[in-house]
Amino acid sequence: MDVACTQDPGHGTALAAQAARDGASCVVAVGGDGTVHEVANGLLRHSGAVSLGVVPVGSGNDFAKLVGMYGHDPVRAVQRLVTAQVRRFDVGQVLDECFVNTMGLGFGPEVVRVRNAMPGLTGFLSYLIPVYRAFARFRAPRLELRSTECAESGYMMMVEVCNGTTAGGSYRVAPRADPSDGRLDVCLVRRVSLLRFLIAVPRVMRGTHTRMREVVMFQTRELTIRSPDQPLFLHLDGELREPGVSHCTVRVAARRLNVLVAR
Repeated sequence: MDVACTQDPGHGTALAAQAARDGASCVVAVGGDGTVHEVANGLLRHSGAVSLGVVPVGSGNDFAKLVGMYGHDPVRAVQRLVTAQVRRFDVGQVLDECFVNTMGLGFGPEVVRVRNAMPGLTGFLSYLIPVYRAFARFRAPRLELRSTECAESGYMMMVEVCNGTTAGGSYRVAPRADPSDGRLDVCLVRRVSLLRFLIAVPRVMRGTHTRMREVVMFQTRELTIRSPDQPLFLHLDGELREPGVSHCTVRVAARRLNVLVAR
């Protein structure tokens, strides 16, 4: 077994790609969702045949929850990896990069930006407080969404395209998402008032927001998003991507990545 430590952003991608070229059968990401994102992209640059494992030591750990590795100390997580089964996961693709859990425009990236400016916050508060602070200054952009399954335009709070069920650590954005079904689950939230926002936050945590009138949920294999008024930041697996974009197309690559899932 070889151990390598990342030195700076993007290094995990390079290390994982090199491990795949060197013949590794499995690469384990020890970290949070950002580390998982980098390692997955490195493996996908090679072929995706090398298995991805996760030992969660981050703050959100959404992907670790998806594969049954969350809620255990690192030693126990490693033990679960030994008996894990390999499952083929879909991945999302946008702007020449892959995401394994979620990508989003609008409110999601603003929350990430606020959270990054508050490094002292830890645990659950590191995801709850930035949500309320971000809302205080956020202005819903005008967006146009087009797919075979849905066409929407107007002022939208957020668009989250999900391969997994949760985002931001505790928010069940796409409670019915299946990372192996060959489709991405889209959660679109139209512009909301402060009162409706306060009602929505606990509902998103429970996954019951899907019944709100401002929310549109659908599945798709490909989605085009346009921001006609201004470029918008986006996030990939909780990692902010700058500069902003005015147009992007999100696609699913079905069953592209081998993932170790707890039994």
